[in-house]
Amino acid sequence: MSVVDLAQFMEDLATQSGAAILPFFRAHFGLDDKSHGTGRAFDPVTEADRAAEAVMRRMIKDRLPSHGILGEEFGSERADAECVWVLDPIDGTRAFISGLPTWGTLIGLTHHGAAVRGLMHQPYLGERFLGDGKTASVRTAKGERRLHTRRLDSLGAAILATTDPRLFTEGEEAERFRAVEADVKMSRYGADCYAYCMLAAGQIDLVVEAGLKPYDIVALIPIVEGAGGVVTSWDGGPATGGGRIVAAGDRRLHEAALKRLNP
Repeated sequence: MSVVDLAQFMEDLATQSGAAILPFFRAHFGLDDKSHGTGRAFDPVTEADRAAEAVMRRMIKDRLPSHGILGEEFGSERADAECVWVLDPIDGTRAFISGLPTWGTLIGLTHHGAAVRGLMHQPYLGERFLGDGKTASVRTAKGERRLHTRRLDSLGAAILATTDPRLFTEGEEAERFRAVEADVKMSRYGADCYAYCMLAAGQIDLVVEAGLKPYDIVALIPIVEGAGGVVTSWDGGPATGGGRIVAAGDRRLHEAALKRLNP
């Protein structure tokens, strides 16, 4: 398929997965705990997660059978393929089950392991954030506009976001996060994938997280980078594998954050 075809196919995945999800939002639905009472943190999954990922997997297998798939709910298939779709049907499940619209469907595409295209779809609000690592945009009912991160070099002027400060393992990891948080102007919690999109839109300056899986971050990398930002692991390496992630709207701010995270 051509680049244009891939872009349209990604849009089709968003449309069909959104149609599968929306009937469950702010409604009564089934809920399972993936921790299965093992003592780990509550890890919810809904019927909507499974329905949306099943739809996307079926579409990919039908139209792009040589491509691989990595999804949160149903694992990986053809993980060694040249092109692999990385799917999180509902990133922000806790927000979803609480009726809060700060969740989204993440659809990413890797080529030889590099994140090359990404889309975050919020079907309830009718927003789509798209990026290819070179440009990024957001599409709403009002139209489409380019995204640009905010130019900022000082932690003291930055707005920081993380999904939950409890993501960080107590001890050195939590201390490193708190060192960054102590230096910023303001911090916000609970935005999940929305934080990265707001970073791309120039509303947030820095996102620091830990314990992420590839499907939590791959789709967001081309969006942030396409808007002018940078996304890496805490040690400055590739972010596609998940783990400890730092994203910044400005490379100077990213370097400042890395110094706090790697004292």
